[in-house]
Amino acid sequence: MSLPVTTEPVRIVHHPDGVVELRLDDPGRGNALDLRTAEALRDRAVEVAADPGGAVLLRSTGGSFCVGGDLRAFAGRGAETGSYVHAVASAAHAAIQALHELPVPLVTAVRGAAAGGGIGLALVGDIVLAARSARFRLAYTAVGLTPDCGASWFLPRLVGPRRAADLILTNRVLTGDDAERWGLVSRSVDEKELDDTAHRTAADLAAGAGDALHAAKALLRAGGGEELRRHLTEEARLIAALADGREAQDRMASFLAAGGRPKAGDRRAETMESESVS
Repeated sequence: MSLPVTTEPVRIVHHPDGVVELRLDDPGRGNALDLRTAEALRDRAVEVAADPGGAVLLRSTGGSFCVGGDLRAFAGRGAETGSYVHAVASAAHAAIQALHELPVPLVTAVRGAAAGGGIGLALVGDIVLAARSARFRLAYTAVGLTPDCGASWFLPRLVGPRRAADLILTNRVLTGDDAERWGLVSRSVDEKELDDTAHRTAADLAAGAGDALHAAKALLRAGGGEELRRHLTEEARLIAALADGREAQDRMASFLAAGGRPKAGDRRAETMESESVS
């Protein structure tokens, strides 16, 4: 029997072992965040929050986890650029907030590129698994923007302020193994083992002592929800304001004109690759 064809960029899959999967499912675009995808992510995350099962698994289809905001959707909007970017960020931020506040454990599985907003989406998990070959890069400053999706909130808490500044200001690239050493992810695994390991981890949590796991997670997240909410609001404001400026618009146009690669000699962009769009 053939499976139904779906054009939804984000899907929910309910597994019989109590795992509820939130799947980024637009591999042809690297699961990039334009307004349609960000709103779908928000809506599906809210659905999952209303019925999270015993554990939630966040993963992607295709070769990349999420390459961040879709610069092709941002470019060419002129005076409307900032409002569009703000709408994308706000929708994605509502998803981040809903996932952060899940009462059940959240496992994320990262393969390929996690860039821009994909970083914050990956780091919202309680347990974050990455393929050894995964590539993490912030990439915002290379196109004249600032972090969103909670990246500038999660990173200092995970790796400390010095390393967070290094990642955000220089666009340093980390592999999955690097990310484990730095503390961005819980552990790295061989790419061929990522999906099975992530699902098994979520299933084990779903089969665990639910009341204790919920209470332990509440302790770990105590007091952070409202602080994150305020920070996400400021991230959205700043990235939208910069997107309206000439520097960001010129840098985005230049990046796209170069086929998704930085201009020669642009050291701030030299670590970006063609699949990283913000």
